[in-house]
Amino acid sequence: VQLQASGGGLAQTGGSLRLSCAASGRGFSRYGMGWFRQAPGKEREFVAGISWSAVTTIYADSVKGRFTISRDNAKATVYLQMNSLKPEDTAVYYCAADKSGVVVHQRVSEYDYWGQGTQVTVSS
Repeated sequence: VQLQASGGGLAQTGGSLRLSCAASGRGFSRYGMGWFRQAPGKEREFVAGISWSAVTTIYADSVKGRFTISRDNAKATVYLQMNSLKPEDTAVYYCAADKSGVVVHQRVSEYDYWGQGTQVTVSS
């Protein structure tokens, strides 16, 4: 599976952005998907995850109520809708795929495939 993230850019505090992650190759509909982010000088951190069926979603406390993860298995795409953006949301955002699919994992090491990242910058 190859993942291609897009949709990053510059937003103002309180604004919105929608990230997309398109997958190529077989198996997407069976994979759990996650979004992570990495700010300069910091470790990569979990943002949101969704099970293969979209029944289960999990969010980091820092984004809960502001971000929404969703997926369209027919389009092999996962989305991250980001509202009420804050300067501390500034980071490179990565999408990732987990072959296990059912349980939504939150650790970097539990994901099998990674996209290239897309920059999100929120100005104050």
